[in-house]
This record gives sequence, structure tokens and C-alpha cells, in this order.
Amino acid sequence: MVTIKDIAKRAGVSFSTVSKALLGNPNIKADTKERIWEIAREMGYQPNIAARSLVSRKSGAIGIIWPTVERGALSSLITKLNDELERRGYTTLLSISRTEAAIESFNRYRMDAVLLFGDHSGNRDELSGIGSMQSPLLVYGAAGSHPFSTVDVNRGQAIRLAVRHLAELGHSRIAYLGRPDGDDPMQTVKIEAFLGEARKLGLCVADESILRMEGLETHDGYIAAEAMFDWPSPPTAVISGGVDLTRGIYRAARERGLRVPEDLSVVSYDNIPLMEDLDVPTTAVGVSVHAIASVIAEALHKLIEMSDELLTIALEPEIVVRSSSTRLQ
Repeated sequence: MVTIKDIAKRAGVSFSTVSKALLGNPNIKADTKERIWEIAREMGYQPNIAARSLVSRKSGAIGIIWPTVERGALSSLITKLNDELERRGYTTLLSISRTEAAIESFNRYRMDAVLLFGDHSGNRDELSGIGSMQSPLLVYGAAGSHPFSTVDVNRGQAIRLAVRHLAELGHSRIAYLGRPDGDDPMQTVKIEAFLGEARKLGLCVADESILRMEGLETHDGYIAAEAMFDWPSPPTAVISGGVDLTRGIYRAARERGLRVPEDLSVVSYDNIPLMEDLDVPTTAVGVSVHAIASVIAEALHKLIEMSDELLTIALEPEIVVRSSSTRLQ
């Protein structure tokens, strides 16, 4: 088994320097940390989280309560986030258990901090009942609905950018796909922004232009788009609530013989690299996944260093125009 002493010998530095670097100590230079972590990976070093926490009262590990393994945008985010945390010297542990069960597990391993996704199934109600947290908690999303530190995205502004973009291209019949059954505050914000901006611009948008669906997966987008195409006056443009729904829209359009963007312009929420690789490179709104991952990693580090601080960080979105949206012919 590779030890910290083995890494120190290989790196030509002291045991203490290696230990501090692996714990992400800010007093160790960034290039030194990077070199030590590179050597540790090459040698197959596996940190003993329990032993580390007994010695330093820090485990060097961050627990992440992850909502689903199926959503494309979250998969992209968790990959980038893991890279950011690893670069800072942290190990990440993922849990897809319900919030209380995940926190109980993370308490046993003495996580330095815990990240909770605000759309984790069922966790919005559980947030108010968390009383056993032994680590700083950061929530991504659902700002204002809980008393914990938060990193959130201005989702309403993202959808407003999408509506304006399509209106400027001459579209007035615009639909929105992304209204799941049940309470989902983050999706509600998008829907309210869609209706508000459309009415502000004088577009003829009725409530039925917001299709209700069972979930936010690809099949849900496909079923909703199929129904949308059967309307007496189908929309000339659609705003999708996320990348998985967009996949479903493209499949339905393809089966109907509809072309994007000639017959249907598409703008999708989720500003992730995957948008360039869909059936049609897709115009996207939101905050870059790279930016979100970087801000979350930095916020977690701050909470670990200053556990009493309450952070509230709001990220502003942008629109990235690609070939899926065009001027109405």
C-alpha cells in the first residue's frame, strides 16, 4: 500500500508538505499541490479517510447528494465538479440515497462539507428537517427555500433570454416544454418567466402552450412534442426545459419529417458542451457548466475554512446561439 511517506520520498519534499497538500492546505503553493497529487495518482495512492480525520480533524473528502444518474446536464456538471475538487485536493463521495440517509452516512465518515442538489427527489421537504448535520452544507439550487448556504442560477433570466431571442427572430407561436407533475420550484421559476416575458413582448402565448409531463427525461420530451405537433396551429419555436427533453423533441420532429430549424426553432436550457453534439447544434441558455463547477468548488472550500459563514451566490446566465434557431420564414 502506498503511503504519504512514499509520495514524499518520490516528490523530494517533507512528509508534512505532502500531508498538507493532500488536505488542500492553502499555505502550500498551487503548483506544489498539483505535482504532489500527480505523483499520488501515478503511484495509486488511496487516502484513508477515517484515519485522516482522526489525525487532522479533516477528512479531505466532500459528500455529494446527487439527484439522479440519468440526467445529462447533471452528469456533465458532476464530472466537471469532481475535476475542480480533485484539483483542490479533495476526494468526492457520491450518494443517491434520500437526504437524511445520505447525511447519516456522511456523518460517519466525517465529511469536510456536503453538497446537496436542490432538485434531489423529495429533499425539499427534508431540508427543513435537517438537524444532524456535522459538516457545512451547501445547496445547489432552490435559493430562498431553506436556511443553508446556496449557489443558484438565475433560471428565470435564462428563459427570458430564450423568449427574447425567438421573438427577435420573428416567432410569435412559442411553446415551452418542461412542466413536470408535482411541485418543482426550479421549474416553476422557468415557467413563470416564460409566461411573463412572452406577455411583456405581446406574444400570443396561452397556458396550454406549457405542456405538462410526467418527468424531465427524454421520453417525456418525446411524448410532449408529439402532442404539440398535433395542435391545430403548432408552434414555430419551442423552448425546452433541459437537454434530455431536447433529445426527445428532436426524435419526435425527426419521426414527423420536420426539420430543425427550418420547420421548428429550438432553444434549450442547460449550457453544457453536449448541446453542440445533439442532432442539431442547439442554441442554449444558462450558466456554463464550467463556471458552475468552479463556483461550487470554491464555495465548498470557503465553507470548510469558515464553517460559520453563510454564502448566497447567484449566477447570471447567457445565451449561446447555434444553428437550431433561425428567423421565421
